[in-house]
Amino acid sequence: MRTFDYIVVGAGTAGALMANRLSANPNNSVLLLEAGGKDNYHWIHIPVGYLYCIDNPRTDWRFRTEPDAGLNGRALIYPRGKTLGGCSSINGMIYMRGQARDYESWAAQTGDEAWNWNNCLQDFLAHESNWRYDNPHAELADTDLPKFHSGKGEWRVEKQRLRWEILEAFSQAAQQAGIPASDDFNRGNNFGVGYFEVNQRSGWRWNTSKAFLRPIMKRPNLTVWTQAQVKNLIIERNASGELVCNGALVVKGGEEVAVKAVRETVLCAGAIGTPQILELSGIGQGSLLQQHGIEVKLDKPGVGANLQDHLQIRAVFKVQGVKTLNTLANSLWGKAQIGMEYVFKRSGPMSMAPSQLGAFTKSSADRPYPNIQYHVQPLSLPAFGQPLHNFNAFTASVCNLNPSSRGSVHIKSSRFDEAPAIAPNYLSTEEDQKVAADSLRVTRNIAQQPALAKYKPEEFKPGVEFQTDEELVRLAGDIATTIFHPVGTAKMGAANDPAAVVDSRLRVIGVKHLRIADASVMPTITSGNTNSPTLMIAEKAARWILEG
Repeated sequence: MRTFDYIVVGAGTAGALMANRLSANPNNSVLLLEAGGKDNYHWIHIPVGYLYCIDNPRTDWRFRTEPDAGLNGRALIYPRGKTLGGCSSINGMIYMRGQARDYESWAAQTGDEAWNWNNCLQDFLAHESNWRYDNPHAELADTDLPKFHSGKGEWRVEKQRLRWEILEAFSQAAQQAGIPASDDFNRGNNFGVGYFEVNQRSGWRWNTSKAFLRPIMKRPNLTVWTQAQVKNLIIERNASGELVCNGALVVKGGEEVAVKAVRETVLCAGAIGTPQILELSGIGQGSLLQQHGIEVKLDKPGVGANLQDHLQIRAVFKVQGVKTLNTLANSLWGKAQIGMEYVFKRSGPMSMAPSQLGAFTKSSADRPYPNIQYHVQPLSLPAFGQPLHNFNAFTASVCNLNPSSRGSVHIKSSRFDEAPAIAPNYLSTEEDQKVAADSLRVTRNIAQQPALAKYKPEEFKPGVEFQTDEELVRLAGDIATTIFHPVGTAKMGAANDPAAVVDSRLRVIGVKHLRIADASVMPTITSGNTNSPTLMIAEKAARWILEG
């Protein structure tokens, strides 16, 4: 059995940063385990390459959801990164912290002020490298800049390297509909419309492998294993009868290897992988584990429960008198132009994040804060991975930021190599159904504003014939898709919360020397894209671990 001070399971968004921080002290020996391979696939690094990484076994676990009643029985692809960098190697690259109210809620739910907005902001700043600091006079131009942004970290944040006439028109229309312009969605209140900032460097994707692993791979105290999947954790009782995590059983190269952690094992396997590993290790809902012949080490019903995700409803509008990516990319000359622009300028459609323009607003006037988010694109297609339409169009996808629906992730058997059952349970509450219907009406209102009138927008999907709440909810079930933001399946909570899996310092309740630091610990989903909040969680957890 090989022995290390720390074992980090998963070299994705959280795990890469965790390994970096724990191995900074040369006296700490760290093993980083990644089930996937190296991030040396060229499409990982070209921003538009997410199209070729998602649902590709080289880079993606290729999960599928269970058929979902809220989606009228449909099942969805459920991408999760399976490579160094994890989801940061295949995601939409959007840098989004969420809203201050998210973190105030976490502090209230856990009873720990370490999770309030101001304290979490310090953990965001600890690793941020923001484009605003490229200007040597930036601090003089914006006196609040040091409060909200940093230029000294590893996690690069840049402006997008493109503009589209139709997106500019949508932005103006949103402002005419009462949504103010915004040039920064990351100061605690996202209300507004503007271009997303992205995790890129000079037109290339910037994943956590580049940011946190490549600079430290020669550290003698860091060992990185790829193609190494955890079969289960080694959970034993000490002399006092307490459960202790002493390491993990790992399958690498077809062989089972036991590795020991002297100090801590840290799960960074994400909202799908972490509950699966816990259940395979005997930690979870007792009756479920017994059903699959797994010895119950700790009956903890919160494991795999509380799954939350952002479901986006894609509205497509045909337009006239303006170019969109549909027509540009549907011709050989257009494709050649796109390729040449990227080769020589690192800009244009090949540098695009999946969504370029964003907006945050209320689904109805009685909402106390912005509760829906738009991802707007100068293109349209029948479904992800399918060819673009042969007419000019834009897509305005809208999601409920704070869904009340809850799903689950649970093992299907005792086999470590069998995908778990992912049941998001979308649109299962009346509140979520109401927000879905109202958000489509907000989209229509924006499309009817004067700024878009000259392009004669025509609603192609879902279609103007659908007007009632019941009709719109049914249509949402037909056309909505995930934005790939699963969280919450090993939630943190106060000591008196029976559903909590970890305490407010992310220690697994009831098991010593085991901690979780990934999106699964979120008690409630953040109001925006979840990649950067996951990094913040890892930053905070690493600091606590090193403090002892």
